[in-house]
Amino acid sequence: MQPFALAIVVLDQKGQGVLVVARLRPYASAAVVTFLLFYFAVNLLAGERGLLAHAQRDSALAQREQRLKALKAEHAALETEVRLLSDDHLSRDLLEQRSREILGYADPRDYIVTLKR
Repeated sequence: MQPFALAIVVLDQKGQGVLVVARLRPYASAAVVTFLLFYFAVNLLAGERGLLAHAQRDSALAQREQRLKALKAEHAALETEVRLLSDDHLSRDLLEQRSREILGYADPRDYIVTLKR
């Protein structure tokens, strides 16, 4: 049994059929190589990890590094507050401020301004 083969027959000027596959066979490997080169070139430029996506990755990295820097600063501030509220290093000012906030009390020397919501 012969393998399936695609044959394209084109009529020439005399009306006789000419088998095109025999003429195109030498160019088949060049066509495959050209297609592969084109495919890889497109993916190199516009692919998910391509050169054009590199700028987007860099901007996303810069944003995340900025966010990380802000979170580290917030973490350091919270660590300082926790250290000042601990039993070993109790800060009276911070303790008084926190108790006023939590309990809702005010010092007689404070000016209280109420805002309508």
